[in-house]
Amino acid sequence: MFKVVFPVSKVKAFVFLPPLVAFLLAYFGAMAGVTGAFLLLPFQMSVLGYIAPSVSATNFTYNIVAIPGTVFRYAREGRMNWPLAAVITLGSLPGIACGYLLRVQFLSDPRIFKPFAGLVLLYLAWLVGRRGIAGKRKKVLPAIDARIRCTEFRVNRISYTFDGETYSFDPRPLSGVAFLVGVVGGAYGIGGGAVLAPFCISVLQLPVHSVAGASLFGTFMSSLVGVLVYHFGFFSGGLSTRADYLLGALFGLGGALGGYWGARMQKYIPERPIKIGLLAVLLFVAARYLFAFLC
Repeated sequence: MFKVVFPVSKVKAFVFLPPLVAFLLAYFGAMAGVTGAFLLLPFQMSVLGYIAPSVSATNFTYNIVAIPGTVFRYAREGRMNWPLAAVITLGSLPGIACGYLLRVQFLSDPRIFKPFAGLVLLYLAWLVGRRGIAGKRKKVLPAIDARIRCTEFRVNRISYTFDGETYSFDPRPLSGVAFLVGVVGGAYGIGGGAVLAPFCISVLQLPVHSVAGASLFGTFMSSLVGVLVYHFGFFSGGLSTRADYLLGALFGLGGALGGYWGARMQKYIPERPIKIGLLAVLLFVAARYLFAFLC
């Protein structure tokens, strides 16, 4: 009675399953500045059996529905890092189109795409574990009323204050990394935020509480472009690339609720547990795909 067959993917599942899974992924992912889409794609492939290239587009659809409420929450509370969001977005967008071409031209076979996905997840785990787990800060939690204020915005330097401290970074290398991440995200279907958030935290040494909102905003904008390029299916050679919008919308509904509440609770959760949990899940899923490929 509660099972439905989704029109594009042909997946048959209980109607409440997609939003429930997405809620849990987004709730915990939002605290680290990611939507949970990097784990939603393995769920679709391994649990639902959805392996066509259009699964990447469905992941983008999830992001479009799930992210706005979370971004609104961060912006409303003054924890949206707009300069960082601009650098991530402008760097990622061209990469998304390149990633789409990579997906349809070279990664359409699931036997090739699954180990690719495993390597992406393994790299994410390395980024999080490289410095993020061991790093110590003066305070475990920021003040409840901490706000982000930009103090300098130049081509070679962006500075902002957060929770009584000043943070600075050069946007040019980040923009280049964002492009490369956009290529990978465009092929995978994650928009790049799942990679750039750990990069900003681990490499640029920015606090997770000031990165999360900007990362999610960049993912939202990249996902809009991703859905468009997959929808029109340029140079796809007849492959099914158009998203399953109904399935993506149900995922997005759960993700919107989970992301909103995750953003609301983030300021009460220390950085260390967020990073450890993210690392554990990344390693588990990456190992599963790579082990299956090697064996």
